[in-house]
Amino acid sequence: MSSYAFDDDFREVLESLPTVSDFSTLEKIQEIRSLRAEAAGEIKNRDDVEKEDRTIPGPEGAPDVPIRIYRPAKAEGEAAPLACVFEIHGGGFLFGSIDQMDPWCQRIAADVGCMVVSVEYRLAPENPFPAGLEDCYAALCWTAAHAADLGIDQGRIAIAGHSAGGGLAAAAALLARDRGAPALCFQLLEIPELDDRLETSSMNKFTDTPLWNRPNAEWSWRHYLGPDHEGEVSPYAAPSRATDLSNLPPAYISTMEFDPLRDEGILYAMGLMEAGISVELHSYAGTFHGSTQFPGAEASRRNLAETIGILKRRLGARD
Repeated sequence: MSSYAFDDDFREVLESLPTVSDFSTLEKIQEIRSLRAEAAGEIKNRDDVEKEDRTIPGPEGAPDVPIRIYRPAKAEGEAAPLACVFEIHGGGFLFGSIDQMDPWCQRIAADVGCMVVSVEYRLAPENPFPAGLEDCYAALCWTAAHAADLGIDQGRIAIAGHSAGGGLAAAAALLARDRGAPALCFQLLEIPELDDRLETSSMNKFTDTPLWNRPNAEWSWRHYLGPDHEGEVSPYAAPSRATDLSNLPPAYISTMEFDPLRDEGILYAMGLMEAGISVELHSYAGTFHGSTQFPGAEASRRNLAETIGILKRRLGARD
Protein backbone atom coordinates (compact mmCIF):
# COMPACT_ATOMS: atom_id res chain seq x y z
CA MET A 1 0.00 0.00 0.00
CA SER A 2 2.99 2.32 0.35
CA SER A 3 2.88 3.03 -3.40
CA TYR A 4 -0.55 4.68 -3.15
CA ALA A 5 -0.82 8.40 -2.44
CA PHE A 6 -3.54 8.13 0.18
CA ASP A 7 -4.75 11.30 1.85
CA ASP A 8 -2.85 12.01 5.07
CA ASP A 9 -6.13 11.91 7.00
CA PHE A 10 -6.10 8.11 6.58
CA ARG A 11 -2.48 7.57 7.62
CA GLU A 12 -3.20 6.11 11.07
CA VAL A 13 -6.15 3.89 10.14
CA LEU A 14 -4.37 2.38 7.15
CA GLU A 15 -1.95 0.55 9.42
CA SER A 16 -4.73 -1.65 10.83
CA LEU A 17 -6.92 -2.21 7.77
CA PRO A 18 -7.07 -5.62 6.08
CA THR A 19 -6.21 -6.02 2.41
CA VAL A 20 -6.68 -9.35 0.62
CA SER A 21 -9.14 -11.57 2.51
CA ASP A 22 -9.99 -15.24 2.13
CA PHE A 23 -13.58 -15.56 0.92
CA SER A 24 -13.02 -19.01 -0.58
CA THR A 25 -15.51 -21.00 1.51
CA LEU A 26 -18.81 -20.43 3.24
CA GLU A 27 -17.18 -21.20 6.58
CA LYS A 28 -14.59 -18.45 6.10
CA ILE A 29 -17.28 -15.99 4.99
CA GLN A 30 -19.42 -16.79 8.02
CA GLU A 31 -16.43 -16.27 10.29
CA ILE A 32 -15.81 -12.83 8.78
CA ARG A 33 -19.51 -11.99 9.16
CA SER A 34 -19.32 -12.81 12.86
CA LEU A 35 -16.18 -10.73 13.35
CA ARG A 36 -17.74 -7.76 11.56
CA ALA A 37 -20.90 -7.99 13.63
CA GLU A 38 -18.87 -8.01 16.85
CA ALA A 39 -16.78 -5.04 15.69
CA ALA A 40 -19.82 -2.97 14.72
CA GLY A 41 -20.77 -2.27 18.32
CA GLU A 42 -24.06 -0.93 19.61
CA ILE A 43 -26.17 1.30 17.38
CA LYS A 44 -26.68 4.84 18.69
CA ASN A 45 -30.16 6.16 18.07
CA ARG A 46 -30.80 9.81 17.29
CA ASP A 47 -33.53 11.73 19.08
CA ASP A 48 -34.71 13.33 15.85
CA VAL A 49 -35.36 10.06 13.96
CA GLU A 50 -37.99 7.38 14.53
CA LYS A 51 -37.26 3.79 13.48
CA GLU A 52 -39.53 0.85 12.81
CA ASP A 53 -38.59 -2.71 11.87
CA ARG A 54 -41.00 -4.70 9.72
CA THR A 55 -41.08 -7.97 7.83
CA ILE A 56 -42.79 -7.83 4.45
CA PRO A 57 -43.64 -10.43 1.79
CA GLY A 58 -40.67 -11.48 -0.29
CA PRO A 59 -40.60 -12.58 -3.93
CA GLU A 60 -43.04 -15.33 -4.86
CA GLY A 61 -41.94 -18.60 -3.27
CA ALA A 62 -39.16 -16.92 -1.27
CA PRO A 63 -38.85 -15.95 2.42
CA ASP A 64 -40.18 -12.71 3.82
CA VAL A 65 -37.88 -9.69 3.70
CA PRO A 66 -36.91 -7.58 6.75
CA ILE A 67 -36.88 -3.82 6.30
CA ARG A 68 -36.21 -0.87 8.58
CA ILE A 69 -38.14 2.37 8.15
CA TYR A 70 -36.71 5.71 9.27
CA ARG A 71 -38.84 8.81 9.76
CA PRO A 72 -37.58 12.26 10.69
CA ALA A 73 -39.22 13.63 13.81
CA LYS A 74 -42.30 15.49 12.66
CA ALA A 75 -42.55 19.22 13.10
CA GLU A 76 -45.72 20.40 14.83
CA GLY A 77 -48.61 20.34 12.41
CA GLU A 78 -46.63 18.63 9.64
CA ALA A 79 -48.70 16.19 7.62
CA ALA A 80 -47.47 16.36 4.03
CA PRO A 81 -46.03 13.14 2.54
CA LEU A 82 -42.24 12.97 2.52
CA ALA A 83 -39.75 11.94 -0.12
CA CYS A 84 -38.16 8.52 0.40
CA VAL A 85 -34.69 7.06 -0.07
CA PHE A 86 -34.72 3.29 -0.54
CA GLU A 87 -31.29 2.17 0.68
CA ILE A 88 -29.43 -1.08 -0.15
CA HIS A 89 -26.39 -1.94 1.98
CA GLY A 90 -23.04 -3.03 0.61
CA GLY A 91 -20.74 -5.92 1.45
CA GLY A 92 -19.61 -7.51 -1.79
CA PHE A 93 -22.91 -9.45 -2.03
CA LEU A 94 -21.51 -11.62 0.79
CA PHE A 95 -21.64 -9.42 3.89
CA GLY A 96 -23.50 -6.51 5.41
CA SER A 97 -26.85 -5.86 7.05
CA ILE A 98 -29.43 -3.23 7.87
CA ASP A 99 -27.44 -2.44 11.01
CA GLN A 100 -24.35 -1.64 8.93
CA MET A 101 -26.13 1.28 7.25
CA ASP A 102 -28.12 2.39 10.29
CA PRO A 103 -26.01 5.49 11.13
CA TRP A 104 -26.10 6.63 7.49
CA CYS A 105 -29.85 6.05 7.23
CA GLN A 106 -30.51 7.99 10.43
CA ARG A 107 -28.33 10.85 9.18
CA ILE A 108 -30.09 11.01 5.81
CA ALA A 109 -33.56 10.91 7.39
CA ALA A 110 -32.66 13.71 9.81
CA ASP A 111 -30.58 15.99 7.58
CA VAL A 112 -32.44 15.54 4.30
CA GLY A 113 -35.82 15.46 6.01
CA CYS A 114 -37.05 12.39 4.18
CA MET A 115 -38.14 8.84 4.85
CA VAL A 116 -35.56 6.08 4.46
CA VAL A 117 -36.36 2.42 3.90
CA SER A 118 -33.45 -0.01 4.30
CA VAL A 119 -33.67 -3.61 3.12
CA GLU A 120 -32.13 -6.84 4.49
CA TYR A 121 -31.66 -9.00 1.40
CA ARG A 122 -30.41 -12.58 1.11
CA LEU A 123 -26.64 -12.91 0.72
CA ALA A 124 -24.39 -15.10 -1.41
CA PRO A 125 -22.98 -17.71 -1.50
CA GLU A 126 -25.98 -19.30 0.23
CA ASN A 127 -28.31 -17.35 -2.05
CA PRO A 128 -26.68 -16.39 -5.35
CA PHE A 129 -28.15 -14.08 -8.00
CA PRO A 130 -30.99 -13.28 -8.45
CA ALA A 131 -32.11 -13.89 -4.83
CA GLY A 132 -30.72 -10.70 -3.28
CA LEU A 133 -31.83 -8.50 -6.16
CA GLU A 134 -35.35 -9.92 -6.16
CA ASP A 135 -35.57 -9.28 -2.40
CA CYS A 136 -34.58 -5.66 -2.98
CA TYR A 137 -37.03 -5.28 -5.84
CA ALA A 138 -39.88 -6.84 -3.84
CA ALA A 139 -39.20 -4.45 -0.95
CA LEU A 140 -38.97 -1.49 -3.34
CA CYS A 141 -42.34 -2.41 -4.89
CA TRP A 142 -43.86 -2.85 -1.43
CA THR A 143 -42.61 0.58 -0.39
CA ALA A 144 -44.15 2.23 -3.45
CA ALA A 145 -47.43 0.32 -3.09
CA HIS A 146 -47.74 1.33 0.58
CA ALA A 147 -46.53 4.89 0.10
CA ALA A 148 -49.77 6.50 1.26
CA ASP A 149 -49.90 4.44 4.47
CA LEU A 150 -46.24 5.16 5.20
CA GLY A 151 -46.52 8.89 4.56
CA ILE A 152 -44.35 8.77 1.44
CA ASP A 153 -44.82 10.88 -1.66
CA GLN A 154 -44.98 8.19 -4.36
CA GLY A 155 -43.58 10.62 -6.93
CA ARG A 156 -40.39 11.20 -4.91
CA ILE A 157 -38.88 7.78 -4.32
CA ALA A 158 -35.13 7.49 -4.91
CA ILE A 159 -33.01 4.35 -4.79
CA ALA A 160 -29.57 4.35 -3.18
CA GLY A 161 -26.82 1.88 -2.49
CA HIS A 162 -23.19 1.59 -1.45
CA SER A 163 -20.62 -0.74 -3.06
CA ALA A 164 -22.43 -4.00 -3.89
CA GLY A 165 -25.54 -2.17 -2.74
CA GLY A 166 -24.82 0.42 -5.43
CA GLY A 167 -24.72 -2.37 -7.99
CA LEU A 168 -28.00 -3.76 -6.66
CA ALA A 169 -29.53 -0.28 -6.73
CA ALA A 170 -28.50 0.17 -10.36
CA ALA A 171 -29.89 -3.28 -11.18
CA ALA A 172 -33.16 -2.58 -9.36
CA ALA A 173 -33.51 0.65 -11.36
CA LEU A 174 -33.12 -1.40 -14.55
CA LEU A 175 -35.71 -3.89 -13.29
CA ALA A 176 -38.14 -1.11 -12.37
CA ARG A 177 -37.81 0.36 -15.87
CA ASP A 178 -38.18 -2.98 -17.63
CA ARG A 179 -41.02 -4.29 -15.46
CA GLY A 180 -42.86 -0.98 -15.62
CA ALA A 181 -42.85 -0.13 -11.89
CA PRO A 182 -42.21 1.45 -9.55
CA ALA A 183 -41.35 4.90 -10.83
CA LEU A 184 -38.07 6.21 -9.41
CA CYS A 185 -37.05 9.85 -9.40
CA PHE A 186 -33.32 9.40 -8.71
CA GLN A 187 -30.54 6.85 -8.18
CA LEU A 188 -27.63 7.41 -5.78
CA LEU A 189 -24.81 4.97 -6.54
CA GLU A 190 -21.91 5.26 -4.10
CA ILE A 191 -18.72 3.35 -5.05
CA PRO A 192 -20.88 0.85 -6.98
CA GLU A 193 -19.89 -2.72 -7.82
CA LEU A 194 -21.20 -3.12 -11.37
CA ASP A 195 -19.00 -5.27 -13.60
CA ASP A 196 -18.18 -8.97 -13.24
CA ARG A 197 -15.66 -8.90 -16.11
CA LEU A 198 -12.91 -7.35 -13.95
CA GLU A 199 -11.18 -5.85 -16.99
CA THR A 200 -10.82 -2.17 -16.12
CA SER A 201 -7.49 -0.48 -15.47
CA SER A 202 -8.31 0.18 -11.82
CA MET A 203 -9.41 -3.42 -11.27
CA ASN A 204 -6.17 -4.76 -12.74
CA LYS A 205 -4.00 -2.23 -10.89
CA PHE A 206 -5.39 -2.26 -7.34
CA THR A 207 -4.63 -5.78 -6.15
CA ASP A 208 -3.67 -4.99 -2.54
CA THR A 209 -5.67 -1.89 -1.61
CA PRO A 210 -7.32 -1.80 1.84
CA LEU A 211 -10.80 -3.22 2.44
CA TRP A 212 -11.39 -4.06 -1.23
CA ASN A 213 -9.15 -5.15 -4.09
CA ARG A 214 -9.11 -7.39 -7.14
CA PRO A 215 -8.76 -10.75 -5.28
CA ASN A 216 -11.73 -9.85 -3.08
CA ALA A 217 -13.74 -8.80 -6.13
CA GLU A 218 -13.01 -12.11 -7.86
CA TRP A 219 -14.48 -14.07 -4.95
CA SER A 220 -17.39 -11.66 -4.69
CA TRP A 221 -18.53 -12.24 -8.26
CA ARG A 222 -17.77 -15.96 -8.18
CA HIS A 223 -20.09 -16.44 -5.20
CA TYR A 224 -22.74 -13.97 -6.36
CA LEU A 225 -23.13 -15.54 -9.80
CA GLY A 226 -23.11 -18.99 -8.23
CA PRO A 227 -21.32 -22.28 -8.87
CA ASP A 228 -23.81 -23.32 -11.56
CA HIS A 229 -23.46 -20.16 -13.60
CA GLU A 230 -22.74 -20.65 -17.29
CA GLY A 231 -22.99 -18.46 -20.36
CA GLU A 232 -23.83 -14.77 -20.57
CA VAL A 233 -24.15 -12.75 -17.37
CA SER A 234 -27.41 -10.87 -16.98
CA PRO A 235 -27.24 -7.06 -16.87
CA TYR A 236 -29.47 -7.35 -13.80
CA ALA A 237 -26.53 -9.09 -12.11
CA ALA A 238 -23.84 -6.81 -13.57
CA PRO A 239 -25.41 -3.52 -14.74
CA SER A 240 -22.25 -2.58 -16.66
CA ARG A 241 -23.32 -5.20 -19.18
CA ALA A 242 -26.57 -3.38 -19.96
CA THR A 243 -26.66 -2.21 -23.59
CA ASP A 244 -29.65 0.11 -23.08
CA LEU A 245 -29.36 2.71 -20.32
CA SER A 246 -32.11 4.97 -21.62
CA ASN A 247 -35.19 5.98 -19.60
CA LEU A 248 -33.47 5.50 -16.26
CA PRO A 249 -33.66 7.99 -13.38
CA PRO A 250 -31.05 10.76 -13.02
CA ALA A 251 -28.01 9.62 -11.08
CA TYR A 252 -25.26 10.65 -8.71
CA ILE A 253 -22.23 8.35 -8.78
CA SER A 254 -19.22 8.56 -6.47
CA THR A 255 -15.91 6.75 -6.87
CA MET A 256 -12.67 6.65 -4.86
CA GLU A 257 -9.23 7.15 -6.39
CA PHE A 258 -7.55 3.95 -5.17
CA ASP A 259 -10.52 1.63 -5.53
CA PRO A 260 -10.61 -1.27 -7.99
CA LEU A 261 -14.26 -0.35 -8.62
CA ARG A 262 -13.34 3.21 -9.62
CA ASP A 263 -13.33 2.81 -13.40
CA GLU A 264 -16.52 0.79 -13.68
CA GLY A 265 -18.35 3.52 -11.77
CA ILE A 266 -16.95 6.18 -14.09
CA LEU A 267 -17.75 4.15 -17.20
CA TYR A 268 -21.30 3.50 -16.01
CA ALA A 269 -21.76 7.23 -15.45
CA MET A 270 -20.51 7.91 -18.95
CA GLY A 271 -22.87 5.27 -20.36
CA LEU A 272 -25.80 6.92 -18.63
CA MET A 273 -24.77 10.31 -19.98
CA GLU A 274 -24.49 8.91 -23.50
CA ALA A 275 -28.02 7.57 -23.09
CA GLY A 276 -29.27 11.06 -22.22
CA ILE A 277 -29.49 10.56 -18.46
CA SER A 278 -28.55 13.45 -16.19
CA VAL A 279 -25.56 12.37 -14.07
CA GLU A 280 -23.37 13.96 -11.42
CA LEU A 281 -20.05 12.13 -11.06
CA HIS A 282 -17.50 12.74 -8.33
CA SER A 283 -14.21 10.88 -7.83
CA TYR A 284 -12.54 11.63 -4.50
CA ALA A 285 -8.76 12.00 -4.53
CA GLY A 286 -6.56 10.16 -2.03
CA THR A 287 -9.35 7.79 -1.00
CA PHE A 288 -9.96 4.04 -1.11
CA HIS A 289 -12.98 1.75 -1.14
CA GLY A 290 -14.82 2.16 2.14
CA SER A 291 -12.80 5.17 3.25
CA THR A 292 -16.03 6.98 4.16
CA GLN A 293 -16.22 4.63 7.17
CA PHE A 294 -13.72 7.05 8.70
CA PRO A 295 -15.81 10.22 9.05
CA GLY A 296 -13.02 12.30 10.51
CA ALA A 297 -11.28 12.53 7.14
CA GLU A 298 -11.99 15.70 5.19
CA ALA A 299 -12.81 13.75 2.03
CA SER A 300 -15.37 11.69 3.94
CA ARG A 301 -17.01 14.84 5.29
CA ARG A 302 -17.20 16.28 1.79
CA ASN A 303 -18.69 13.07 0.43
CA LEU A 304 -21.43 13.01 3.06
CA ALA A 305 -22.19 16.71 2.64
CA GLU A 306 -22.44 16.27 -1.11
CA THR A 307 -24.71 13.24 -0.70
CA ILE A 308 -27.04 15.17 1.59
CA GLY A 309 -26.98 18.17 -0.76
CA ILE A 310 -27.78 16.21 -3.90
CA LEU A 311 -30.62 14.34 -2.19
CA LYS A 312 -32.12 17.59 -0.98
CA ARG A 313 -31.97 19.06 -4.47
CA ARG A 314 -33.28 15.99 -6.27
CA LEU A 315 -35.99 15.13 -3.75
CA GLY A 316 -37.11 18.64 -2.96
CA ALA A 317 -36.89 17.71 0.70
CA ARG A 318 -37.44 20.13 3.52
CA ASP A 319 -34.62 22.36 4.80
